[in-house]
Amino acid sequence: MSRITVIGGTGYAGSAIVAEAAGRGHQVTALSRSLPEGPIPNVTYVQGDATDEATLSASVEGADAVVGALAPRGPLAGTFRQVYGTLARLADAAGATLFIVGGYSSLRPAPGAARFVTDLGDIPAEFHDEIRAGAALIIEDLPATPATLDWVFVSPALRFGAHMPGERLGRYRLGDDVAVQPEDGGAISAADYALGLVDLIEKGDHHRAQVNLGH
Repeated sequence: MSRITVIGGTGYAGSAIVAEAAGRGHQVTALSRSLPEGPIPNVTYVQGDATDEATLSASVEGADAVVGALAPRGPLAGTFRQVYGTLARLADAAGATLFIVGGYSSLRPAPGAARFVTDLGDIPAEFHDEIRAGAALIIEDLPATPATLDWVFVSPALRFGAHMPGERLGRYRLGDDVAVQPEDGGAISAADYALGLVDLIEKGDHHRAQVNLGH
């Protein structure tokens, strides 16, 4: 059993990860701005602001794994990367592995190819800043962290999100920084993404790496 803290534990991805980890018997703490309407049994919910370092520190203390499931929009639009910088520093100090819920645009269509984020194509301009902020974590920020910090950046398939929830299939495909289904971007449900991410936590065989989960 591991002690797992999920930052953003009541959001789309975060709540699925909390449910999967708790269902396997892990000791789970979920930090979020608001408490869930239907809390999961045996999960410790903490209501707080991820931009507050003291709140983050208290949640990370004693954890074996820390999952960052925050989005670069809304209240975090201007502070997203700074919050993750603080979270990385705290996880490093705690000796915890940091797992980050990433985005599809940080992946590549083929080995050695430019990442999708370099050409956002027909994606509406109002989404460009948040997409670039999310991708900057793996392109710039995480590689620059001290070697003592172990991290895994977990990108989902293209069709992933509350607006396209999908069904639990009980399976997934695992790739690296190349999209596992480059032809159409692929898809994955929150439940199967959580299945893969908790498997990564339990197996512990990826270190300072980007991976991709898709059906």
